[in-house]
Amino acid sequence: MRPSKNARLLTIISGSFLLIISILIKIASNYPEWIEKNYSRGIYPHIARFYRKLFGWIPFSIGDILYAAAGLYLLAKFIKIVRLLFNRRFKEVNIKKGAIKLFFVIATIYVYFNLTWGLNYNRPGIAYQLQLAPHIPDEQELKMITNLLLDKVNENRKLLGQKNIRYKPYQEVFNQAQAAYQTSSSLFPFMAYNAESVKRSLYGRLGNFLGFLGYYNPFTGEAQLNLTQPRFLIPYVSCHEMAHQLGYASESEANFVGYLAAIHSTDTLFHYSTYFDLFNYANHELFLTDSVAAKDNYSHLDTLVKADVKALREYWEKSENPVEPIIKVFYDHYLKANQQIKGVKSYNEVIGWLIAYYKKYGKI
Repeated sequence: MRPSKNARLLTIISGSFLLIISILIKIASNYPEWIEKNYSRGIYPHIARFYRKLFGWIPFSIGDILYAAAGLYLLAKFIKIVRLLFNRRFKEVNIKKGAIKLFFVIATIYVYFNLTWGLNYNRPGIAYQLQLAPHIPDEQELKMITNLLLDKVNENRKLLGQKNIRYKPYQEVFNQAQAAYQTSSSLFPFMAYNAESVKRSLYGRLGNFLGFLGYYNPFTGEAQLNLTQPRFLIPYVSCHEMAHQLGYASESEANFVGYLAAIHSTDTLFHYSTYFDLFNYANHELFLTDSVAAKDNYSHLDTLVKADVKALREYWEKSENPVEPIIKVFYDHYLKANQQIKGVKSYNEVIGWLIAYYKKYGKI
């Protein structure tokens, strides 16, 4: 049955509207300061709070359910197309309809993603707000910051006691992360965080298979954590995902904002969790330029810190599988497509932020 003229006209108008909005989004991405003022610190905080209030009270992740539904829908469509091809009933009209539907799906997701969060990838962000000038650190700067982090991680592990760490329920950790943001907002008002929406990922074991510790859902404003990870990582990962909720889209900025929040927590575990992760980032970067110095740093870790390093290594080794590298490639391209030219290595850029912060404030 041929579509009516009104239906065709509606398709053309709606398609043109989506195309125009997409072009405007692309143009806006070239004006980071405009995005910072009018979007990231203008309308986005209201959008973010709305989503956190809308879904935050629900004890499970709505976003995870939507992802599962979308996956099942795509799988069903793929099976249908394969059957049509197998039965040689894939006519030209089906290709045309399919192409039109695909355009609308991709354009709608692109517009929705950018208007509700994605434009944050193009903001000047934390550098603009703190007037920092991060750069690629040289070897001496790497050694300096790594030594500082080495002292911090050892110091905070000792403060936790010589026995196994007594961990709190994950929801209490999430609440403490929110409190840390509220405390840090007294120094950095842009870090005010209201209406918590941090949840356990429904894909915990699958998360191990795919290689993620946490992720932010831009379509529901929820932050999800894979709670099968070593528990000493959860405080910092929580702060990292909350940073995404505040509009810090790049991974290096989310790491740095998460650091700013975590060090203002009253819980030593938050400090240890943060310095542990940052030390590993810094020492990894140092290893690329001076492997002897990096190995020496590991030898100076406290015995209990070494035990946690071993636990983390074993966690990743148990999760190794042939699918994870493929997922990592796709995620790498996703990050590069969103202004993070180093892809998955962008996480390590937090060390550049940390060095710039230390030079300005004289502390970490």
